Amino acid sequence: MKKIIIFLQIIAIGILSFSCTRMYNSNEVSVYDTNTVLTYEEGVVEDIKPVIIKDDGSGTFIGAAIGAVLGSFIGEGKATSLSTLLGGLVGAYAGNQLDKANAEELFIKLDNSRKIVVIVKGVNIQKGDRVRIIKEGNKIVRVERIT
Repeated sequence: MKKIIIFLQIIAIGILSFSCTRMYNSNEVSVYDTNTVLTYEEGVVEDIKPVIIKDDGSGTFIGAAIGAVLGSFIGEGKATSLSTLLGGLVGAYAGNQLDKANAEELFIKLDNSRKIVVIVKGVNIQKGDRVRIIKEGNKIVRVERIT
């Protein structure tokens, strides 16, 4: 029983650390954004609605792989196969749930009076904040609070 609890904790830590590295952070830029001309617009956040971004399958896959590997260390003989299968299933479920990202739908009134909606994750923006929306064409690269 103790091995199973340790096993589940290791799965949770592994998947959590993977999921957290994928969270949007306005201080980090993608290597693909370098040597590119980006544009920006500024405005005020009029409203915020919490949304959940569904798993694209990567969290499920990685969770299953980590769970299966860790599960293979538990048990002996046929029990190893069962614990590997169970570990994969638990890991897949945990990965799917953790890869669902909590995000925010920001309703922004731009300085030119145009209104837009932007979905972002991992930023600390409140209603009434002035923001800068950095774009490449119509693709949002980053949303930053202007201090």
